[in-house]
Amino acid sequence: MDSDHARELLARERERIEHAIAGLGDEAQAGDQAEPGDRGSEDLYQHEFDAGLAEDLAAQLAALERAETRLAAGIYGLSVDSGEPIPDERLEALPLAERTVEEQELHERG
Repeated sequence: MDSDHARELLARERERIEHAIAGLGDEAQAGDQAEPGDRGSEDLYQHEFDAGLAEDLAAQLAALERAETRLAAGIYGLSVDSGEPIPDERLEALPLAERTVEEQELHERG
């Protein structure tokens, strides 16, 4: 994959992730303005959901930073496990991909 195009994909991913992280803060502030009698089990559920989403976004941000490091080193688009090229189609769909589909499946199985 062309490094300029990869840079664009990663910039869009950064914008998406940072926007989602900022949105979590906005929702928390909006929830803080609710009337005390309105709080209930929905708040607890939403808090747990937001906490899980925040963890996921933090992991995505870390993956983005690793991808940017690989791009700067000239190895973006190569599997971190085998060094095999990751197909451009996969990188278009998932710019943060670190492995080929087959390697990712093996990695997830443990």
